[in-house]
Amino acid sequence: MADVNTLEQEILGAVSMAPDEATLETVRVAALGKSGSISALLKTLGTLTPDERKAQGPLINGLKDRVTAALTTRKSALGDAALDARLASETVDVTLPVREAPTEAGRIHPISQVIDELTAIFADMGFAIAEGPDVETDDLNFTKLNFPEGHPAREMHDTFFFNPKPDGSRLLLRTHTSPVQVRTMLSQKPPIRVICPGRTYRCDSDQTHTPMFHQVEGLVIDKGSHIGHLKWILAEFCKAFFEVDDVKMRFRPSFFPFTEPSLEVDIQCKRDKGEIRFGEGTDWLEILGCGMVHPNVLRNCGIDPNEYQGFAWGMGIDRIAMLKYGMADLRAFFEADVRWLSHYGFRTLDLPTLAGGLSA
Repeated sequence: MADVNTLEQEILGAVSMAPDEATLETVRVAALGKSGSISALLKTLGTLTPDERKAQGPLINGLKDRVTAALTTRKSALGDAALDARLASETVDVTLPVREAPTEAGRIHPISQVIDELTAIFADMGFAIAEGPDVETDDLNFTKLNFPEGHPAREMHDTFFFNPKPDGSRLLLRTHTSPVQVRTMLSQKPPIRVICPGRTYRCDSDQTHTPMFHQVEGLVIDKGSHIGHLKWILAEFCKAFFEVDDVKMRFRPSFFPFTEPSLEVDIQCKRDKGEIRFGEGTDWLEILGCGMVHPNVLRNCGIDPNEYQGFAWGMGIDRIAMLKYGMADLRAFFEADVRWLSHYGFRTLDLPTLAGGLSA
């Protein structure tokens, strides 16, 4: 009897002192496990006489029941304490603003947005997208586009050239996306209707020029294409892109080696308090260059100029983005300033569509 009472006091003391559920489980195994102290007493009942078993059995089983109850009570108390501690450590200050989801916080760069807008507009007119490498040959960037030897554009002060190869030829970073037009004419048979967006490179840097910038060019080659088609396409583009019902355009004579005749295009605008509004006012703003594809370019690309003719145009994507969305400095486009991008960027799901509005 003394041994049972002593064992009970030891086990109940250990149960009450257990600081966590892991320690409590150790106490349970030591008392009630296969090799536990109470389990050992239960095993001795088989060796006792009937009278001894009758006296010891209730004592040992009563000890087991009291220890089991104490273990259950202590486990429940420890569980409640652990839950209270977890709730205290995981409290949320509901007065703080809700953190934005990544899809809400992220922004699309204005250049990417404008390229998507261009794609939507010209795809609606039936144009395909053509792309080419940034590193080009002198032949595709200049010669096949009717640039004569000694032309200023071929000089180092305007073009990024790589070191000459053993045969004397040099690769370069393309100065315009016109080589994509050449690649398209060399690989496809007319009729051709493509736009060519992409990066271009020139040795220039100031508020409105950067050494790397973005350009989009368009090309149409067909038997019946003429300058009237060109003017209509450009007018429809400007109305759709600047989201105005009507816009006046002015075509001025110019010169480009790869077009003849060549034209500069001005668009009607109104300058007021540092803002430019299109489709109204009496001012003019140069926006792009264009013209009929030069017969020499067609010949260089294996197209008979007596059977086919075409027109082309080109404009700076960065420039029209600045004009449409009111950005004053081109250099900010490439500085990776998150604050600038948060202000001028577009939400990730704001995909431009002609039906829903390009910049809605």
